[in-house]
Amino acid sequence: MENFVISKIIEVVPYDPNWPKLFEIEAAAIRQVLGENAIAIHHIGSTSVPGLLAKPTIDIIAEVKNGSQSITPLEKTGFSYKGEWNIPFKYGFIKRGNTNVNLHVFEERHPEIELNLVFRDHLRASPQALKEYAELKKNLLSIATSFQKQERHLFSGYNLGKDAFIRKVLKVAEFDRLRFLKCTHYEEWEAYHHIVTEQIFDPIHVAYDRNHSSITAENHFHFVLSKGTVIVTVAHVEFLNENEAALRSLATDENYKRRGFGKVMMDLLEKWLKQQGKTIIKIHVTLRAEQFYRKLGYIEMPFNDPEGQQGSECDILMGKNL
Repeated sequence: MENFVISKIIEVVPYDPNWPKLFEIEAAAIRQVLGENAIAIHHIGSTSVPGLLAKPTIDIIAEVKNGSQSITPLEKTGFSYKGEWNIPFKYGFIKRGNTNVNLHVFEERHPEIELNLVFRDHLRASPQALKEYAELKKNLLSIATSFQKQERHLFSGYNLGKDAFIRKVLKVAEFDRLRFLKCTHYEEWEAYHHIVTEQIFDPIHVAYDRNHSSITAENHFHFVLSKGTVIVTVAHVEFLNENEAALRSLATDENYKRRGFGKVMMDLLEKWLKQQGKTIIKIHVTLRAEQFYRKLGYIEMPFNDPEGQQGSECDILMGKNL
């Protein structure tokens, strides 16, 4: 059996027919631990596709009623909680031992559940797609830098390099759910920069800096909202202190304006900020956008901006208690 290895970080091996059995063992244990909180347990990732080479780690989705209530029970049984990674409202866990497991816990109806099942089922049903994906993995593993994490990214070049193929499969499968994500992959960053430049900076004739310090600062977060594989709205949030956050930008692609995506993004941002323990969000609002934010419950509120971004004299300082 031929293994494909880059450093000690990435090892990809031929398909092992024992992987479904290992999944069943782990799934049974997870169901028992989660009890009535568990709705469904799904085998996902490359180890769930017969014939596909993969990293020897079983990826599992646990669909639950309450995500936060899954943390303590799973930690008591050998799982290490790792947070949401790049997907808001995800509860990520790993377990390492005789069987390596990545466990992705989502509350019911989270779009990432359907996305992973659609991708898995497409590979299972399409020998051509499976072959193409396997070749892509081999090609990525032939690149010496694939194991390295790229600047501004949470993941290695190996994982990032698969994104375009995954998007192609989702497009073929007509996956059309709304996804709320932290900006991570190359195409996400390109769309983010494009929308911010076109919708915010170009109209005021100011050059946009793709390498601004806020792009990588730990207290700044950049989000995309996509409909299927198309990114429609982007946002930038800064944590000001323990309780407060600032919305630095919100913009929707020209082709998708007036369809409610801005409101969807704001609703998700507010929900996420509350989950992070924030109780107030503040913003500099232009006169043109004032009614949009007032309809969302924003009111005039003092904003002693630590970054000194006081905007123009026409800006209104607004905020909202979350």
